Amino acid sequence: MPIEDDEPCLTIGVVQVKLGLHPQTIRHWEKLGLVRPYRVQNGTRVRMFSAKDLERLAQIKAWIDELGVNLAGVDVMLRMQDQIERLREESVRDRAALIERYEAEIRRLKVALLRVQADR
Repeated sequence: MPIEDDEPCLTIGVVQVKLGLHPQTIRHWEKLGLVRPYRVQNGTRVRMFSAKDLERLAQIKAWIDELGVNLAGVDVMLRMQDQIERLREESVRDRAALIERYEAEIRRLKVALLRVQADR
């Protein structure tokens, strides 16, 4: 059974090893709201990260290391990225609705055309 991209299944230790980030850095970024891992509610409140979280952390690290972006800039860029994704999803939904309306109109016109042809 494949693991979903948003399924929390990685501990902070695994994230540390995969990305080369200190756990305190990851916690700090979480405190700033740059990443929001799932918290296991078993009394320990263990952080669990998904593949999407891992991708987001890697993106933050790249922006900082490769582009020299500060954390305030990272916050702005992440909000813009999230907004773009929301708009993309909205566009996909709007397009699907529009296609459905056009297909319904085509079906209606085909029925009307068949009636006209049958009346001849």
